[in-house]
Amino acid sequence: MVGVVAHDRIQDQSAAGGASAMPLDHDTEEALVIAQQDGDRPDTILEPGKSLVLSDFSPPALGTGERLIRLAYRLGVPSSTLASPFRKPARTRMLATVNCPLEGERMAGVALRMGHFLVHGVKAPISQMDFSPKARLTPPFERVVHGFAWLGDLAASAPREECVPTAERVLAAWLAANGPATKGAATGAKAGIGKGPAWNVELVGHRLLNWLVYAPLILSGQNEQVRSAALEAITQTARWLDRNVTHGDDGLGEVAGWCGITAAGLLLPDGKPRRLFGEAGLFRALGELVADDGGVLSRSPIAQMDAISLLVKLAACYRAAGRNPPEALGAMLNLLVPPLLALMHGDGGLGSWQGAGAVTANRIAALIEASGVRTRPLKDIRQWGYQRLTGGKTILQFDAAPPPRARHARSGCASTLAFEMSCAGHRIIVNCGGATFAGGQTPVRIEQGLRATAAHSTLALDNVNSTAVMINGKLGKGVEEVEVNRRTLDLDNGPGGRGKASRIEASHDGYAARFGLVHRRILILRDDGSELRGEDLLVPSGKGKRGKIEFAIRFHIGPGIELGLSEDGKGAGLALPDGTYWQFRLANSSADEALEIEESMWVDGQGRPQPIQQLVLQGLTSRSGGNFSWLLKKMG
Repeated sequence: MVGVVAHDRIQDQSAAGGASAMPLDHDTEEALVIAQQDGDRPDTILEPGKSLVLSDFSPPALGTGERLIRLAYRLGVPSSTLASPFRKPARTRMLATVNCPLEGERMAGVALRMGHFLVHGVKAPISQMDFSPKARLTPPFERVVHGFAWLGDLAASAPREECVPTAERVLAAWLAANGPATKGAATGAKAGIGKGPAWNVELVGHRLLNWLVYAPLILSGQNEQVRSAALEAITQTARWLDRNVTHGDDGLGEVAGWCGITAAGLLLPDGKPRRLFGEAGLFRALGELVADDGGVLSRSPIAQMDAISLLVKLAACYRAAGRNPPEALGAMLNLLVPPLLALMHGDGGLGSWQGAGAVTANRIAALIEASGVRTRPLKDIRQWGYQRLTGGKTILQFDAAPPPRARHARSGCASTLAFEMSCAGHRIIVNCGGATFAGGQTPVRIEQGLRATAAHSTLALDNVNSTAVMINGKLGKGVEEVEVNRRTLDLDNGPGGRGKASRIEASHDGYAARFGLVHRRILILRDDGSELRGEDLLVPSGKGKRGKIEFAIRFHIGPGIELGLSEDGKGAGLALPDGTYWQFRLANSSADEALEIEESMWVDGQGRPQPIQQLVLQGLTSRSGGNFSWLLKKMG
């Protein structure tokens, strides 16, 4: 049976080996579909015991009166009028102090107290930071500075009383450029209100949420002027989001905006109408952001982490307000976590997919701990598309789905049929990754190159991307459909002796329109993790063409591995830092093919580019098709 994964639709007939976690069940892990190969008999399909479906992410049930309040607020009736129609509007103040279980980065907070922003290893003096709407910061700095993510870092660095002066200093400088009009001035008199990159819906949502979660840092100081300006900024920012939240760049941007609105409804006076309005919008936006297997439609691990982080902070706001978080919020967290775990390697960090760098184990562990979700990784994920194979201490991640649609893409990458592999915590085969971090130590000028097919461990034809890589993180035409076949093999009569192996086969049509060829990749991982067999095939999609075409199959080798070619030029040795030794061999090669070692780079979890090497099998192959077999085996 073959499963066809295409944009916006699924024909789920895949034969899936291994077990897949049911995110709403913390204690069990059930197989989706297992197919056993037994001689010439047809595969036996075992249907799953449970059907994993998307929960009903609707806001909490409301009575008639609350529905009318929500409708009136959406139509523009002030919250104070709806909540307390017979008294003056309450002054803006915080109703509760939030205890957020998610901590920021301590080193970045220490740097702030020393007078610098620290973003992906790059220091920027606070005194020289241009907060004005006309300033163009790199994307990582925009997220930290305008989204006020630095408040969490600051809070993690020292006791509150030591952090307040720094928080007030940065906030005052930011409000001077972007804050609300002062009393007596016309509304919007300051140039920053609603203008410039700081007023992107996603950044505004993060900013408002962070102001509310870390309010003691900006509201408990001795500077009454800063305190008053902060409260006015919170009020006007919440009102601005009420009107503009649906104008986000994508689904995650809207979710961030709705989280900010809902948090304001929980923690500010007369907030019930705003909370009801925010909950309705939030759960509708979440339903549109996440596929039924729990993966966000951008297929970005960083976006997946952002979604989890937003909901963790919002849940903390509910608890601070003395309310239980809605059941749908908990269900969404249970749905979001298992796909993220599927992209963890043996070192506990993330694989490098769709622009993500190798996010560190500490950061992932802290996020999962804060979410409160206890579950296992999904192994066969349909829309999320990252297949996970395990054998012994070896973990293999395989991109077996089309790239995200342009409207969903964030640092979108042409990575279809690329794979990563690690063993005992050491990354052996990697992708370059890190496009999301460009603007820190990773230069912005190479961002598009990091998203190219050549930056991933897969095959490319004629040095062309399998899906067009556009500017601003978007993608163009290319892969539309991926066929997937996954099963468990009995190796009693096969190569390598007794035992079992996981076999996955996938193909994509990204080169069909331009070159008339379909790329098919077969990966077979032994159950003890000691051997990975691979075969890359080029299959004509129509009538075979004459002539030859350039190809390159790249295997980016993990950091710290010593790499050397064999004397016959048909293999290579890989010496890992732990003293183990792996051998790469070509099963068949011709005079038109050559195995070479080239320089490459890998972006680590701190956004730092690291020099690595890559094995490249390249040459000419027939336009009527070809096949290339290889073996990666642990020796001794």
